Amino acid sequence: MFALDPTRINWTINEIEYVYCDNNQHQVCNWLVPFTEDQKFCIACNLNRTIPDLSIKQNFDRWRKLEIAKHRLVYSILKLPLPMESKLDYPDTGLCFDFLSAKVTQLSGNKIMTGHADGVVTIILVEADSVSREQIRRSMNEPYRTLIGHFRHEVGHYYWQRIVFEDVTILEKFRETFGDERASYANALEQHYKQGTPANWRQNFISEYASSHPWEDWAETWAHYLHIINTMETAYSFGLKGEPTRSEIHHMRLDAKDPYSDLTFKEILDESIPLFYAVNSINRSMGIPDDYPFVISDQVVLKLAFIHQMMRKLKIDAFEKV
Repeated sequence: MFALDPTRINWTINEIEYVYCDNNQHQVCNWLVPFTEDQKFCIACNLNRTIPDLSIKQNFDRWRKLEIAKHRLVYSILKLPLPMESKLDYPDTGLCFDFLSAKVTQLSGNKIMTGHADGVVTIILVEADSVSREQIRRSMNEPYRTLIGHFRHEVGHYYWQRIVFEDVTILEKFRETFGDERASYANALEQHYKQGTPANWRQNFISEYASSHPWEDWAETWAHYLHIINTMETAYSFGLKGEPTRSEIHHMRLDAKDPYSDLTFKEILDESIPLFYAVNSINRSMGIPDDYPFVISDQVVLKLAFIHQMMRKLKIDAFEKV
């Protein structure tokens, strides 16, 4: 991260000349790119396949919110040992985003929804409207629904295809932990929406939707893993520490560590619980909802640990290749 002289339009860093990403003109990106004739967008903005009509102010305002969430996602992915390729450059294996307005979805004649398909993540612009998003959250009985949550969930589906499905060993372990994804997805969703969620879902899943099918269980758990890692990194960057004054809650001592270092998931969990407890308590003192409205069961811990162990394996494999 750099503090840049606002009077300049280019900067030399380690003998390489950089300029702002082309989307800086819209004030939606402050990332830098090497100065070349064919490189205009940063790695995050180069993932955009479709953006809305920016001449419409409402579209522009919503797109800006989507870009903020997407850039935070991309930053997280770049910190992990995961491939980050644009579908514009790698049509078969890459990732891209379509940000669609209501007008586009109406013209298509089909009901287009936020989701993922073969590396294409579609986000409907209305999700960037806080009122509409809250209405959807309430109608679907979700404790948590945010833009960054959407991005993390949908990208989880993409990395399931790229990482889990392509590795026989990881896939076998996935099926032991999450269940067999070969079960009919369509039938599972139909049953989920018609019959509802099992009464004991909290014992095995991080959310109600996660109980619908192993693919959704993976995506919800994956998103939750990124929630934890991102929050911990922020706390670590600010040097957050906490020593409760009440002796009976000494176990809630907080000393934020870098989650991208060589920590076990138990160490990460032991640090994140006091952090979320403190944040929730602060919110309650202000009379606002919990930032972290989740309870992590033992079974969910195993699923989160599976993802963390997979990340560590990918990191080791990448190191050995070098």
